[in-house]
Amino acid sequence: MRLRILTALVMAPLAFWVVGWSPEWLFLLVLLVTIERGLYEYFVITQHAGYKTVPVIGYVAAGALCAAQAYELERLGTLLPAVSFILILAFLLTMIVERLQSPGPKHFLSGTAATFFGILYIGFMLSWLVPMRFATPFGGRNLTLLLFLVIWSGDIFALLVGRSLGRIPLALRISPKKTVEGSVGGLIGSLVVGWAFAHWFWQTEPLKTVILYTVLIAVTGQVGDLLESGLKRACEVKDSGTLLPGHGGLLDRIDSLILAVPALWLAVELGAYLK
Repeated sequence: MRLRILTALVMAPLAFWVVGWSPEWLFLLVLLVTIERGLYEYFVITQHAGYKTVPVIGYVAAGALCAAQAYELERLGTLLPAVSFILILAFLLTMIVERLQSPGPKHFLSGTAATFFGILYIGFMLSWLVPMRFATPFGGRNLTLLLFLVIWSGDIFALLVGRSLGRIPLALRISPKKTVEGSVGGLIGSLVVGWAFAHWFWQTEPLKTVILYTVLIAVTGQVGDLLESGLKRACEVKDSGTLLPGHGGLLDRIDSLILAVPALWLAVELGAYLK
């Protein structure tokens, strides 16, 4: 527990600055490194379970997706054709390589699916952080900071409440240590932080809207956490890695973001469309 807290105290201020105040090039670089490291841990997990994946295609495709998001900031209208081209090409190349290296149809199908899922699960989902932070009028510092603050506070409150009051298992077959009490505590903690952020810092956005965003982030964050836990359990590993002392791998730290990022992006886009 002490090691976990110490790691968080060192990493959190740096991550907070990168999210809210770093220049665009540095934000993109950190995001790219994060995605590639997360993909590396994902491929290690899946290969541990016996899947014959093609990591190099995953790394290149994920990087290209981030590049496409960044290019869209400069040239509007390029994102859809670029993303379509990247995903179709990655899928076709994966099938070709898998067919050449797989001993049979079973390994061919499982390897292709596992590789392409990793591209979508980590690369595609997290690439939407780029427009969330830098696209105007869609994104901005406050929206991105809200996302990370809600995710972090939800994790902290869920851990504290779950360890002290947790009795009822939340999803016993997926993650035995997660409890209903911890989940509720995480949601309440997220709401408190979201309200405080709207009240003292993001006063240009209606409080009701920020609270709705907060609920969406908190719920999808917990679902994303359970999804990664289910992935690890299916592949029979405890942690995605050992990069962060006391926390496990990097994928264990960003799992809550993976669904929350696109869900928040869709919510804001829908809200702008309906206005």
